[in-house]
Amino acid sequence: MKILGIETSTMLGGVAVVDERRGLIAETKLNVKTTHSERLMAVIDRTLSQSELEINDIDVFAVSAGPGSFTGLRIGLSTVKGLSFSTGRPMVTVPTFDAFAWDFPYCRYPVCLMFDARKSEVYAAVFRWGEEGFEKTFGDTSIKPGELLKDLQGDVLFAGEGALLYRDMIAEVMAERAHIAPPDKMVPSPANVAVIGLKKALGGEYSSSAEAAPFYIRKSEAEVKWSKRK
Repeated sequence: MKILGIETSTMLGGVAVVDERRGLIAETKLNVKTTHSERLMAVIDRTLSQSELEINDIDVFAVSAGPGSFTGLRIGLSTVKGLSFSTGRPMVTVPTFDAFAWDFPYCRYPVCLMFDARKSEVYAAVFRWGEEGFEKTFGDTSIKPGELLKDLQGDVLFAGEGALLYRDMIAEVMAERAHIAPPDKMVPSPANVAVIGLKKALGGEYSSSAEAAPFYIRKSEAEVKWSKRK
């Protein structure tokens, strides 16, 4: 089984192709300064070309479903829905923080992942490595960073754009207990989206292209304004 994974929850998105037997075949990452819609299909074509594959060689499509950038998540999901419909292949959705956590396998500290949620909040989740992989011990939620930090015990590894944004606060509250991930581990990996998507597909955990929706945690500004007008 071959799976194409798409990650667009952050400005550093990407595409990966994973084979059930061969493992990771190709992965392409890009820093998008505008929107993913302008470059995503070109990146998909390039990644498939590097893999010596065509779109109809893909058995399943996987997409990072959130939380993250509202626009990025919509673009990623709509792209996968279109590919699923046009090829007749199934799709799976992958929680963004679940894929992100696998940037840090075997970590001896709890892993706290933070995205900027605006309004002085972060989207956050905390994972701990166990015998069967990562276990989510907190989240996914939108929370004030100060409230999140006060409940964290012991040493913690922090990652994500929210960890960079509130790095000074983390250092002040956590002191030597805080460990910040290296720069190349600050965003979810497209390969992790594909690998988790493959596991879900092998378990028959497919998503309906008609019903699949981004996991925003909270409403976008446009939705809030619209609800107030109604």
